Amino acid sequence: MEKEQISDQETIITELDVDRSQATKETREEADEARETEHLKKIEASLFVSGKWLSLPDLVSLTDLNPILLRQLIDKLSERYLKEESAISIICKDDMWKMDVKEEYANIVTKLATGDSEFTKAEQETLAVIAYKQPVKQSVVIKIRGNKAYEHIKKFISLGMIKSKAAGHTLEIHLSDDFYNYFHVRNPEDEISDRPENYSKEFSGVRNPEDEEMSQLKNSNTGNQEENQ
Repeated sequence: MEKEQISDQETIITELDVDRSQATKETREEADEARETEHLKKIEASLFVSGKWLSLPDLVSLTDLNPILLRQLIDKLSERYLKEESAISIICKDDMWKMDVKEEYANIVTKLATGDSEFTKAEQETLAVIAYKQPVKQSVVIKIRGNKAYEHIKKFISLGMIKSKAAGHTLEIHLSDDFYNYFHVRNPEDEISDRPENYSKEFSGVRNPEDEEMSQLKNSNTGNQEENQ
């Protein structure tokens, strides 16, 4: 009888240990899952708020995550966006990542980006001249657009839209990769057949100021010739 009681007690103890072990395992898995979810949210927030290309060191600095783990989680987050019916995707280029809208919705972003809230009409026209004539000297742009273009160019450089380098007493400027990414247009260097003028047309409703000024000058000369006759 005593042996049976001892056996029953041992069975009960064993079952309790199993239940406790199972509960501990489930708790640990839940904790790991919650931790991973929090890590994914950090990465997602970093990419969303930045709005630009981020390198691995950038993301490590923002999230405080191990680089190896960070890569795994970025892949997981990218897969999640691919599977979900979302207009957003995470794109990777040259070991850098960026959260962006999918290509089929890029036209919406372009319309918003070229709106008055982002750039003034005058700024759009200056940027269109740079896009049309690049690489171009700053002095040439100023000659076409006037002294107000100094501030425009300064703003574009600070935003990373254009790049510049010294060229004598002036600067030589050209569009940067950030410009093409921001306005969702192809870089003409990627396709030899593309011409720069195609990209100035991406600014919906923006005229080419140089063309208009040349037209005005031509009309003025024609008028003077008629008066002389």
